[in-house]
Amino acid sequence: MDISALLTSAGINIGVCVVLLSLYSVLRKQPSNVGVYFGRRLVSVCSRPSDPFSFERFVPSPSWIVKAWETTEEEILATGGMDAAVFLRMVVFSIRIFSVAVVICFFLILPVNYHGQEMRHKRIPLESLEVFTIANVKEGSKWLWTHCLALYIITCSACILLYFEYKSIAKMRLKHITGAPPNPSHFTVLVRSIPRCSHETYSETVNKFFTKYHSSSYLSHQMVYRSGRVQKLMTNAEKMYMTFKAAAHEQNCQPSFMPRGLCGGPTKSFEIVSRETDNISGKTGFGDLDLATIRKECAAAVIFFKTRYAAVTTAEVLQSSNPMLWVSVLAPEPHDVYWSNLCIPYRQLWIRKIGTLVASIAFVLVFLIPVTFVQGLTQLDQLQQTFPFLRGLLKKKFMNQVVTGYLPSVILILALYTVPPTMMVFSAVEGSISRSGRKRSACCKVLYFTIWNVFFVNIFTGSVISQLSFFSSVKDIPAQLAKAVPRQASFFMTYVLTSGWASLSCEVMQFLALFCNLVKRFVLRIKDDSSNCTFSFPYHTEVPRVLLFGFLGFTCSILAPLMLPFLLIYFSLAYLVYKNQILNVYVPKYESEGQYWPIAHNTTIFSLVLSQIIALGVFGIKRSPVASGFTIPLIICTLLFHEYCRQRFLPIFKVVPAEVFIEMDQKDEQCGRMEEIYQKLHSAYRQFTETPHELCRSECLNHHDDGKSISDPEKLNPGKEADQLNGSSSCNLDIAETSKK
Repeated sequence: MDISALLTSAGINIGVCVVLLSLYSVLRKQPSNVGVYFGRRLVSVCSRPSDPFSFERFVPSPSWIVKAWETTEEEILATGGMDAAVFLRMVVFSIRIFSVAVVICFFLILPVNYHGQEMRHKRIPLESLEVFTIANVKEGSKWLWTHCLALYIITCSACILLYFEYKSIAKMRLKHITGAPPNPSHFTVLVRSIPRCSHETYSETVNKFFTKYHSSSYLSHQMVYRSGRVQKLMTNAEKMYMTFKAAAHEQNCQPSFMPRGLCGGPTKSFEIVSRETDNISGKTGFGDLDLATIRKECAAAVIFFKTRYAAVTTAEVLQSSNPMLWVSVLAPEPHDVYWSNLCIPYRQLWIRKIGTLVASIAFVLVFLIPVTFVQGLTQLDQLQQTFPFLRGLLKKKFMNQVVTGYLPSVILILALYTVPPTMMVFSAVEGSISRSGRKRSACCKVLYFTIWNVFFVNIFTGSVISQLSFFSSVKDIPAQLAKAVPRQASFFMTYVLTSGWASLSCEVMQFLALFCNLVKRFVLRIKDDSSNCTFSFPYHTEVPRVLLFGFLGFTCSILAPLMLPFLLIYFSLAYLVYKNQILNVYVPKYESEGQYWPIAHNTTIFSLVLSQIIALGVFGIKRSPVASGFTIPLIICTLLFHEYCRQRFLPIFKVVPAEVFIEMDQKDEQCGRMEEIYQKLHSAYRQFTETPHELCRSECLNHHDDGKSISDPEKLNPGKEADQLNGSSSCNLDIAETSKK
């Protein structure tokens, strides 16, 4: 590929981005799209949208960019939670490190690569991209020390930034835990694989066990019931049947519209049913035992303890001499519990993990088909030999540039859209007990999948599989990667343009939600914005995308420096787009309190080590023993730094320190808040209940007619919206005014 083909791809993607971002700035102003582009604000403070006509609504404006830029991290924490703040930290880290890499590589590496061979250069647009890669440096060149120096500067800068980010985020996590209101999950332990006893129920077994072995700290428990969709329908039907049965057996009180003396006054049939429902609900409730629910108990229970320290100690201690019984872990947050997976027998989990591993490998093998096809498009000579009828079409310059520079990355991106939903299914089948845990597991799977298919498989199918010597020895892998990566640098550049820039434009446009909104309004004729579905931030798709681009940037920084400006533009645009989406679109339904950062740290270290191994292979091929000798200590130091961070910071993200929990317990005891916390534990872990967002939405519908508008709601402090969500009963935000800005 030459520079003109790269510029063609860049021009197409820049045009797509400009058109979509301009269209977004117009569509977000339309009152009919409030539910699409301001879903989070609709949930936090509800309103009656108005529809004032103004010419300003149809003119693109950059006000959303200014608003996103001015938003502070404290506002992001209050609006999107700690996971959102950590995700933006990943983007900011990438901006910082690749700003350093752009300066170093453009002023130190790029001139050396361009003048690496004694040749007559063409005009810049006609030059091949390989001229700007390390492949253009001749063997034995004395200038290879510049590549080694650049590698040292980038690695040291990345490690310094990683250390301070890890330290800062660890402090932020502890501050978030200690500064937030009392979290019921800190007092709660989830116990699975409860042994079955023939003469007593699971509930009686749990109560007997914890009363005997944890009598000083045990408070109470709540059983877990089967919660599949079919099971919920059956439970609701049985409860309704019990209600009507109880009403039918009420002696001397027949339903009637006439007064009945024995009934104590006039009554109606629906009043009897309502009264009987209240009586039954008051006696049993969802969590209590009756004849219908005893048979639906799972071998799992939620155990409440008197202190946080007692809960975390119990969660970490082996409860039985048989490790497969009484398995205890600290419970997730109430809204984060994945209830349907709690009923999975604990003995099945290892089988499920093996099954999902096999299924993931099979999915990777199937995905080789589109990847191989994509690489065929990047190699024009092979494409013409395979499809002779395309020779005439491919001789045209523009078609040649589109097919080799734009079409391959588009096809691969479309195929990759099937990966996140598939990995979410695999993660659910694995048996994760929390929704955030399922999403993190899917995030790791998507990350491994994309790194393997976008980087390694593209390299192997493009230039290595045809060379059977690759399989002759493992020690040849660095050398083969050193030859292959510069050759595939052009594809990685176009992939960054297409998958990076264009994907951000699609993210801000919210095409699926926009289409559903159009169908709802103009086909189904539904005008109610409050019925729109809201979504949580898709970390399982966006975190792997950001980390993949960072991976490509590190591995290609000294090999193909031309990629770095495109990456820097992507991360800068991503910072604004993701901020806007967190502020306006996505609703934080649950969070993991920053546990995505260890994934980002490990991926960055892997990227650095792989880039050093590839550089070692390049220096070996180019016959530069000095550069090779200095690269080996860099690899060792990077691994030692990773081990230090793993020992220093990672335990904080796995378990909350005992001293923190003890200080929180002592503070609550001194303030007399313990009894209030105990009263909220049972209601917090009700298995069958509405989410807070549904409750807020129903409350907003009740007060919908009393809403008043605010002139400029985009200037509201996001931190105050959480207070309105918790305590305010007046839902009075005029989103139409919001969309104007």
